Amino acid sequence: MKVLITGSNGQLGSEIKELSSQYNKLECIFKDLPELDICDAESLNSFIIGQDIDAVINCAAYTAVDKAEENFEIANRVNVTGVSNIVEVLEKINGKLIHISTDYVFDGNSSEPYKELDKVNPIGVYGETKRTGELFVIGSNIDSIVIRTSWLYSSFGNNFLKTMLGLGSEKDSLNVICDQIGSPTYAKDLAKTCLDILSRSEQLSEKGKVYHYSNEGAASWYDFAISIMEFSLINCKVNPIQTEDYPALVKRPKYSVLNKTKIKEDFKIEIPYWKDSLKKCIVKLEK
Repeated sequence: MKVLITGSNGQLGSEIKELSSQYNKLECIFKDLPELDICDAESLNSFIIGQDIDAVINCAAYTAVDKAEENFEIANRVNVTGVSNIVEVLEKINGKLIHISTDYVFDGNSSEPYKELDKVNPIGVYGETKRTGELFVIGSNIDSIVIRTSWLYSSFGNNFLKTMLGLGSEKDSLNVICDQIGSPTYAKDLAKTCLDILSRSEQLSEKGKVYHYSNEGAASWYDFAISIMEFSLINCKVNPIQTEDYPALVKRPKYSVLNKTKIKEDFKIEIPYWKDSLKKCIVKLEK
């Protein structure tokens, strides 16, 4: 199976690239800007059809949550138009799609882990555009799934883990939000799940089904930061603060823990605990 990974230079795409050699059934092709623009329907069609692509893992997204408020057109172009372009060409060739989405489609007002069929209510442009992109996949006529994830970090790219490691090495203390709860997710774990599902292609025979994937457990950003300092042996005091003490252009979901029962049952996968995966990522970064 020839698999196109879009947004291949991001956290998830980079993790897929590193793992892909372990999957003999998959021939992975990695593309990102400027080589391939999913927003350019004509060039995307030419590439996918010309290269005989069988499946796409769409990791491309506009993920700058605050900047999206001021750059709706760009966010919409990538998160909506780009997704619809992928769906349209895959419908022509009967291709398969794994599309990555986000916990930001929820408003965060729940008190228990969100299930796939729970009501969505995005509270910002980023979440709104990602939800609209989801709907193109859900309404498509191809074998496709949407995987919503949360709080992604990796040894690649820019993320909360790397920010905390950098600041923790420079400062004696940091203030970190303690009243937003979610599940830190190691992009390598999600990458493995995507490749596992595609390599057993008979399992990807659903029309736009939605799944949730994050590492097991729940934490606040404060908890996450405390663990980063502890596992990295960095002597930096982390102080808990409230969301209202940290000004931002857009609200974040206060609670966005995802229920993973469905993906575990349907694809028979085991999901690591967030602290175990964090330790592995920090060890990799320290090598």
